[in-house]
Amino acid sequence: MKKSEIEKLIKDKEEYFLGWQREKADFLNYKNNEFERLKGTLSIAKESLFEELIPVLDSFLLAEKSIPEEEKKGNNVKGLLLIKKQLEDALKGLGLEEITTIGEKFNPNLHEAIEEIEGGEPGIVIEESQKGYIFQEKVIRTAKVKIGCYHS
Repeated sequence: MKKSEIEKLIKDKEEYFLGWQREKADFLNYKNNEFERLKGTLSIAKESLFEELIPVLDSFLLAEKSIPEEEKKGNNVKGLLLIKKQLEDALKGLGLEEITTIGEKFNPNLHEAIEEIEGGEPGIVIEESQKGYIFQEKVIRTAKVKIGCYHS
């Protein structure tokens, strides 16, 4: 083989190798971008699921509050409360977090004040009327709360 042919082959090899490296980098970038897109899609799907299941959880919580204490030891009620706990655990496992309320300073980004109550510490949440939830630092639903206020 002539020296010029060898030089051409070396040059072609280097071009092919550089092309391969660019394609590999492009593919890795595509793969990472696709992974992020899928994570975003999954996040949106979870939010939608939470919006559907939170009212179901609210119904369980309301039902639990209305059951007299002496009846909570019965098997039927225990089963109902177990289902509620399973739902809570499943939602928590998917990343849904409850907003803390009682004793917390009122935060309009997390809490919706539905009433001011005299006698409590001003600006502090005294009672929770409806739970609020956060998913990945995004408020899914604000907590409905009652806060303390100054005497008039």
